[in-house]
Amino acid sequence: MPFISAPNSAERKTCWDARDLLWKCLDDNHDNVSACQKFHNEFEAKCPAQWVKYFTKRRDFLKYKEKMETEGFTPADGPQGQL
Repeated sequence: MPFISAPNSAERKTCWDARDLLWKCLDDNHDNVSACQKFHNEFEAKCPAQWVKYFTKRRDFLKYKEKMETEGFTPADGPQGQL
């Protein structure tokens, strides 16, 4: 297994800046990924693959958390009273 060095501070900042630009574009375009393809490509090019995966899951979680805080939890319809 090849050794992959950790990004230095300049590389981390470049990655975080690319992530922030993508997230802003997605926010401004109601999560329309096709409208933000340029930013997505930059994000993938400037960040390690594991970071892209992590930040993508992180954004999904933060959006879900925000929705739960603003709209609340609505239980799914299912069998009632059955154990």
